[in-house]
Amino acid sequence: MTGPAQGTSPREIACDVAVIGGGTAGFGAALAAARAGLSVRLVEAGSKIGGVMAFCPGMPWGGGYPLGHNIGGIFGELTGRLTAMTPPAAEVRPCALENFGAEVLYDHEVATLTMFEMLSEAGVTLHLNSFALSPRVEGGRIRSIDCADRRGAFSIRPSVVIDCSGDGDISAKAGVPYTLGDAQGNMMAVTLSFHMIDADPDRVFAEGDPYFRRHAARGIAEGRLHPDLAKLYLMRGFHPGAVFCNTVTIRGVDGTDPDAVTRATQEGRRRCHQVARFLIDTVPGFEAAQMWGVGPTVGVRETRKLEAVYRITGEDIARATRFADGIVACDNPIDDVMRNTAEMTHEAAVGGGEYYTIPFRSLMPRQIGNLLFAGRLICADPVAFASVRGMPQCIAMGQATGVAAAMALEQGCGVQALDLADLVSRLTEQGLWT
Repeated sequence: MTGPAQGTSPREIACDVAVIGGGTAGFGAALAAARAGLSVRLVEAGSKIGGVMAFCPGMPWGGGYPLGHNIGGIFGELTGRLTAMTPPAAEVRPCALENFGAEVLYDHEVATLTMFEMLSEAGVTLHLNSFALSPRVEGGRIRSIDCADRRGAFSIRPSVVIDCSGDGDISAKAGVPYTLGDAQGNMMAVTLSFHMIDADPDRVFAEGDPYFRRHAARGIAEGRLHPDLAKLYLMRGFHPGAVFCNTVTIRGVDGTDPDAVTRATQEGRRRCHQVARFLIDTVPGFEAAQMWGVGPTVGVRETRKLEAVYRITGEDIARATRFADGIVACDNPIDDVMRNTAEMTHEAAVGGGEYYTIPFRSLMPRQIGNLLFAGRLICADPVAFASVRGMPQCIAMGQATGVAAAMALEQGCGVQALDLADLVSRLTEQGLWT
């Protein structure tokens, strides 16, 4: 067979909504838009949906239970499907770290399959292993997005674009202003995770320190662990005998630079093997264990934060602000990870018994009439960002943008002209805790 002749036009695809990025935010956006009756194309650079779920298999969903209550919406539906299975494919448990509240532990493969099935049921068309390269902007709107897969170039002509890519390349190229990291450009560290299987968790966790600081200090003193690994954050895995190691964290990595991510992944693998060997040799309960399920690449916490109509701040969340356009409740702590030092924080974001809401205006650019964004692209200062970035909240942000896209097409208006009270009402009707 021969390929297309030179000079022929690339494939062109028209749709109502193009969702860029298949992480938790993209999953929520695509599902909500498709359930509203729209034709949806979801473009994901990797071979799997889930974002951090795909990069760090087994990473718990933290933040989905403010004040002990499920935030509902698509996240609530997903957790409900998994916990109702026989045997259950997910469970809710308290986090071992203070201020984090409940988290969802799940079977990674069953959870991913369930997400694929939910998208399929809604009629979402997936483009895996596909790259959104550049937008064409005319008259204050994105008219098309040039993409590529292994067959070559193709173009998507959407009515609305929802950028859930994490890095915001399409939005930035479309002219949306952004910041990188904090005021000095420092971004949170990246992480490569893995499991230890065939362990004895009761013995492993007998000391009660989730960071295993005593053992880590010994490993660093003996030159067996990297100096940044003073806290070996380990947690019980979903399956018996499994321990999830959210431990190898590498700072000073620009997640928008593919070469930097490659180097960090290579270094991360070296450190993962180093930690696994140390655990087997040193920590009781790991004597017969073995490493399993190292992530395919590092999980990136932070790169671009796009400029929106409103920037949520640390002061907003400290005051437990419940915005009129609040789309989801949140009480996540300030989970700031090695931004420019080896320090990590998880200080309470709000007072006891309080929560704040995430304003939809932080997902809406000032100028482009058919663009929204969700997930870690949210317009937030560094303190607020460290709290809002949980995967359940990302699903909810995506759901809100998917519903908003449907409203914009239904009403024939730009996203900036939407009645946000109506949006919040619709999300509440869908079971989301607003």
